Amino acid sequence: MATTDARATVRGGGYRYAVLALLIIAYTFNFLDRQILGILAGSIKKDLNLTDSQLGLMGGLAFALFYTGLGIPIAWLADRWSRTWIMTGALTIWSGFTALCGLAGGFWSLFLCRMGVGVGEAGGVAPAYSLISDYFPKEQRARALAAYSFGIPVGSALGILFGGLIAASIDWRAAFIIVGLMGVALAPVFRLVVREPRRGLADLEAGAPIPEAEPVAPPKGALGLLLKKPSFWLISLAAAASSVCGYGVSFWLPSFFERSLGMGLVDRSLFLGAITLVGGTAGVWAGGWLGDRLGGRDKRFYLLVPAAAFALALPCFFFAIGAKSLAVAFVLFLIPQGLNLAWLGPVINAVQHLVPAASRSTASACFLFVNNLIGLGLGTYYFGAVSDLLTPRFGAEALRYAIYSGLGFYLLSALLFVAAASVIRRDWVD
Repeated sequence: MATTDARATVRGGGYRYAVLALLIIAYTFNFLDRQILGILAGSIKKDLNLTDSQLGLMGGLAFALFYTGLGIPIAWLADRWSRTWIMTGALTIWSGFTALCGLAGGFWSLFLCRMGVGVGEAGGVAPAYSLISDYFPKEQRARALAAYSFGIPVGSALGILFGGLIAASIDWRAAFIIVGLMGVALAPVFRLVVREPRRGLADLEAGAPIPEAEPVAPPKGALGLLLKKPSFWLISLAAAASSVCGYGVSFWLPSFFERSLGMGLVDRSLFLGAITLVGGTAGVWAGGWLGDRLGGRDKRFYLLVPAAAFALALPCFFFAIGAKSLAVAFVLFLIPQGLNLAWLGPVINAVQHLVPAASRSTASACFLFVNNLIGLGLGTYYFGAVSDLLTPRFGAEALRYAIYSGLGFYLLSALLFVAAASVIRRDWVD
């Protein structure tokens, strides 16, 4: 496996920022393909005669089944083989299946295509976390990981925007096909630009000799180490609790704006796309900046920052969902949208430091397994099922009350992050 040996790659120079930029673009397509279903849900529901529960299954469980199940073995491979080749293949697969979603003729064919998207995306995130940790020194890592996480709000916003505009101009099938083929075209560019860095090089102190061989993942891998660390389970469950609400609300907000605020497809695409882009990017960067600034003094702040963010997000979302004016709703949604994503940089950085450098891909995949199996697998279905349950009583307003019912997951998340902060220093690996 070819590696770059120059310490300058991780301590200076512009190439690592070019790599980060391309990783962000790939992650943008990851979330674009993942979230586009939300803005198209109304059109798909009418065309294929689906229920909210079925839409929730496609937005969550269909994707999460293979995304979570394959993430750990793929990450195990990434700790031993080329992460760049794995990500190239993953990008090709998930983009190709996104395009195939446009050919679906019913619930099961679309469900299977969404499962295929999950298969591809299983190899997209954990290897990227590991690559960033090998390109950026630890004092900059939370910010670098936060910058990578810009792919979440940017990709979600573009999925909402492009999906809605293409569907309004052509149809929902064309939206899937066009977006998917764009990702397939990106894959060879990614492979040509991103080189495989030497593992653990960014963790060496300035002036320290470079080992002749890069570290090798221990035989038992990261899983055996993580099972013994309470901070891992508390962090993963805290993130999962927040993701139930985060993924669920994100998926159903376009339908909420249609049903409760009477917005058309193009208007809600522009409205929600702007909220996601502005609020999300601000929150991701603020979380990463605070994580590096405060976490450098006390490692507990890597988890206390997200705890505070989710405690504040709960009342903000509550008032935003109740807003009757579009102008007021826009301002109110910006704040919790940012708070909802502030956890990414500091928490992902903390997970990277629960194991040695050679096991970081697997550690990230174990974290993502818990987070996404619960958060993504349950979130979209929960809100859809509660909406179906409440529809006989509340009609079009059922989705509003379904969202209210799920906000308590933010409080649970905040409490779990506080608990994790109390033990993180004991489990930290420099």
